[in-house]
Amino acid sequence: MSPILVRPVREQLEHDRIIRLLQNKFRRKYEAGINPGAEQNSPLSSGTATLFPDLVLMSLDRGHRPQVVVEVETGESVNHLEALAQWAHFSKLRPAFHLYVPAGMVEVARRLCEDNQIHVGEIWSYQMLGDQPRFALVHRSRESSGAARVRAAKPAAAPKKAASRAAKPARRGKPARAAKPKKPARAAKHK
Repeated sequence: MSPILVRPVREQLEHDRIIRLLQNKFRRKYEAGINPGAEQNSPLSSGTATLFPDLVLMSLDRGHRPQVVVEVETGESVNHLEALAQWAHFSKLRPAFHLYVPAGMVEVARRLCEDNQIHVGEIWSYQMLGDQPRFALVHRSRESSGAARVRAAKPAAAPKKAASRAAKPARRGKPARAAKPKKPARAAKHK
């Protein structure tokens, strides 16, 4: 159970609504299981403990392996107790951990994650404009993006290529063409 034992009703409704909107948003890419309010529909095992994050995104293939764990917070629930009781556990799981917080609480969430060594793959902010939420990515961990992993692997391979090129003799054949000088633009005629 969350350290936020009783959220204000208005915040709880907003929290559950955002969870359902995220479920619809990710439905095409993942099988999305949700745990709004006190419901425990989509469990996630961690050793002997069973966790119930707000949203569990699983692969669509036969294994249905969890890919992303999403936790949605409200203004009241971005605090030290919540970070230690939930975020710390979610960050240690194999799936990527994504955190959604109100726009005004982004810096507080970042500080809590840094102070408590909580690894978050992505932090998203949300803001309610009328009755529609707007989401914005505010932090992405270098390790969480696949492109970053690929980029990190390439520099290690680059020196080998450079060394092998230096060892090869230069190609014989056509010499490299020199770039032609550009012609100056004609000045406009004035009458």
